[in-house]
Amino acid sequence: MKANKAVKTVKLDIGITDKDRAAIAQGLSGLLADSYTLYLMTHNFHWNVTGPMFNTLHLMFMGQYTEQWNALDLIAERIRALGHPAPGTYKEFVKLATIKEVDGQPKALDMVRHLVAAQEATARTARKLFPLVEKAKDQPSADLLTQRIEVHEKTAWMLRSLLEE
Repeated sequence: MKANKAVKTVKLDIGITDKDRAAIAQGLSGLLADSYTLYLMTHNFHWNVTGPMFNTLHLMFMGQYTEQWNALDLIAERIRALGHPAPGTYKEFVKLATIKEVDGQPKALDMVRHLVAAQEATARTARKLFPLVEKAKDQPSADLLTQRIEVHEKTAWMLRSLLEE
């Protein structure tokens, strides 16, 4: 029987310290968890919305969960580029997320309220990372955070406008 050969790893040296890369990856893991929870919430509401605003909300939620789905890869791949594993299980996401799942099937406008809160929470999670990525001069992570905050704030505004009389 042959002995297992040791796998040789190449040290990661992208100009960000190991400590900063670990801290940024941890923060991005929280953003990934919030983003995945938001994705699931939005997709759930897309499937289950009813009432007079059905068509409008059904289509709006589809656009939102599709955008969110695509963003998940960007966040996870940035974590990997920093040399850390990306969380990828429900168990990990529940532990890391600041957004809590919604029980049952809320009425349409309550769905909108939940989504406003979840969009804003995800924006806050992204924004909290800025001091760290700026200190580490991690421009790719700063760019990703800027893009995500812009999407979440705009989406929250659009959803919030549905609640105004």
